[in-house]
Amino acid sequence: MVAPLWVAFQANLGTLLRSCEHGDTLGAQRRPCTHWVRGSKDKWIEQQRAEGWRIVAVELAENAISLPWLEPAVKRTIVLLGHEWHGVPDEQVEAADVWVEIPMVGQGASLNVALAGSLVLYRLAGLS
Repeated sequence: MVAPLWVAFQANLGTLLRSCEHGDTLGAQRRPCTHWVRGSKDKWIEQQRAEGWRIVAVELAENAISLPWLEPAVKRTIVLLGHEWHGVPDEQVEAADVWVEIPMVGQGASLNVALAGSLVLYRLAGLS
């Protein structure tokens, strides 16, 4: 089973974390789905990549693919989410294997981090 995981950079993740912890429907198979990174996020991301994780950055980037084109995860995947105004730091965007952007209509350039994270995780889970 693929277990998406995310790292946020100075973002308000309260809603997403509560959904993750309380929305778990695995029952007896329940396992923690919230992970806290201590120390350097750069080193942690490098370590996860070395262990075979795929790194997906949710960011407006030059080579970003549109969310509907994001393939469901077939291996362990880390989703990098950033602050709604500042985004994912450039160093981590560059470290990603794939960049994904969420198409929007109107003048806004970003979504609430909980909504953006939910959309990307839903897509990676193969549910859309």
